[in-house]
Amino acid sequence: MRGSDPDAALYWLARMLDGGEDPLFVARRLVRFASEDIGIADPHAIQQALAAWDVYERLGSPEGELAIAQAVVYLATAPKSIAVYRGFNAAHRAAHRTGSLMPPAHILNAPTRLMKNLGYGKDYQYDPDTTDGFSGADYFPDDMDYETYYQPTRNGYEAQITERLRHWGALRAHRQRD
Repeated sequence: MRGSDPDAALYWLARMLDGGEDPLFVARRLVRFASEDIGIADPHAIQQALAAWDVYERLGSPEGELAIAQAVVYLATAPKSIAVYRGFNAAHRAAHRTGSLMPPAHILNAPTRLMKNLGYGKDYQYDPDTTDGFSGADYFPDDMDYETYYQPTRNGYEAQITERLRHWGALRAHRQRD
């Protein structure tokens, strides 16, 4: 599947099943593959893998194996990206490095007068209610610089995400100048 070869993927699936591998183990690995090796390049991949798992659990062998084969072909022919995987690992490293920093005060609720006096919720902008659906606010802790973890590829749906992030970056830069 990693090599985008549906024929080889079907062959190895058949070998695994003929060799006695538990089809539910295969289904679990398909879900992992969809999440790790395809990610948002094709957001439907994980749904296909989960559906195959569900169908197999409902039908069992041999009928449910066809659903697994269908997912194998879908995943083998899907665009690949490990950008989310890499980004999540980078965010994990940053979280360990920075410890327990507080969220920025502007995004915290202020149900008490003390919290309002401390600046909680001050100048909060509800992104969906802005003209562009994007406020450009900084959501990192106050004592932390903005960091980029997710770097989408040009593969599949991530190409659209790349353009959207580029657009938002330009809006953020423009609003920070104002």
